[in-house]
Amino acid sequence: MRMSTEREKVRFTSGGIECVAWHYPGTNGACVIMAGGGGVTKEPGTDPFARRFHEAGYTVLAFDYRHLGESGGRPRQIVSVGRQLADWQAAIAFAATLPGVDPARLAIWGFSLSGGHVFRVAARNPHLAAAIAQTPNADGPAAARVASGHQRPLTLLRLTALSLLDAMGALIGRRPLLVPLAGPPGTLALLTTPDSVDGDRALNPGNRYPGWQQAIAVRSMLGIAMYRPGRFASRTRRPLLVLVCDQDQSALAEPAAAAADRAPRGELVRMPGGHYEPFLDGHEQAVDAELSFLRRHLLDHQPANGPAATGMAHPE
Repeated sequence: MRMSTEREKVRFTSGGIECVAWHYPGTNGACVIMAGGGGVTKEPGTDPFARRFHEAGYTVLAFDYRHLGESGGRPRQIVSVGRQLADWQAAIAFAATLPGVDPARLAIWGFSLSGGHVFRVAARNPHLAAAIAQTPNADGPAAARVASGHQRPLTLLRLTALSLLDAMGALIGRRPLLVPLAGPPGTLALLTTPDSVDGDRALNPGNRYPGWQQAIAVRSMLGIAMYRPGRFASRTRRPLLVLVCDQDQSALAEPAAAAADRAPRGELVRMPGGHYEPFLDGHEQAVDAELSFLRRHLLDHQPANGPAATGMAHPE
């Protein structure tokens, strides 16, 4: 799909390391900050939704986490919950300085692992105007239990051994051991759930993004499996949209729906399909729900002082 909107490459710093992002200049003063799921870079992870948000007038900042994509950080293909949360903080601060952006009308958007981050980031940043968690991984242990049921016991043992070996290797500076993000049962991969194999078709149709390395360091898997960001939903005071797919076997619908119910201003949208349905046949339904939410909370109740330009982006 050819991008029908202009965008520019911008950079900001997180933890002393450069993060790279796409900046889509908007017209309505509001900004949506976006990141892809676990191991998914900004183009396959955000392009379809970023384009639609931008066409509706929003500024968009879609970034790569450290250690992934075009952002810096060594070693590569590391997914660290703590570092990614810090990257969100840096991205939010940078977005507030973009030309024409009103800092009072910032929203965040993430799916899968990043959708889980949305719960924590929204709880930590009460100044955000809104947050969208799309098919979020709200409860890592629950998702891991379901995922293990779609894997062969011997492969699970091998994956556990590799994870421990890679974690020990990290202590002495060895390069990460990598496994694919998804694969059929019996293969060594982060996910082998039935809907996980839709990831490449949903995010990378026709190999549209050949530079996307669809692999993750095995040392990252334990942190993801133990992560329970849905617990923070009750602390989120701003409007929160949680979009779940009822047949999601990779991140699970029910823990995310329960998180939406605990959020004081939570809204839940349910749709049929697996984990990647919002990128497939359900794309229009997902986009319509998210645009309606953004319009109600970022545009219909604009602050009295209007858009404020507080800084400049740094084009490539």
